Amino acid sequence: MKDVITKTQVLNHPINKVWDAISKAEELSTWFIAADFKAEVGYHYTFTSDEKEGCEPILGVVQKADPYTLIYTWEVKGTQVETTVKWELEDLGGKTKLYLEHSGISQYAGETAIKMYSDFNGGWDNCISLLDDYLIKAVHAE
Repeated sequence: MKDVITKTQVLNHPINKVWDAISKAEELSTWFIAADFKAEVGYHYTFTSDEKEGCEPILGVVQKADPYTLIYTWEVKGTQVETTVKWELEDLGGKTKLYLEHSGISQYAGETAIKMYSDFNGGWDNCISLLDDYLIKAVHAE
């Protein structure tokens, strides 16, 4: 069973814009999911989707928030399984290399682990696409 999902993407946006989009509640809530979130170590956050999206709330605690690394635990409500999400950003002079890692998925029991891996893997692809779309619109709006 694979335990770690990794995604790497070069975004045509400055690192500070990408950092704000992944670390500020008001921006996360615009492109990703409704967020009660602060990029502060120890902050207990909640991501909540609306019912039409069919996702359970995500709960967790920020473990690291150093520019430009963000690490937090990730627990789908009702599962009692805690995984970890890590975002690392690298400045490429006006562009940003984004590295995302979601680990600990094998902690889910049996077939649930396979389903969660598949769901998370596709979800993160969609998430990065939504992030890029959001940043394109946000940069052009300035």
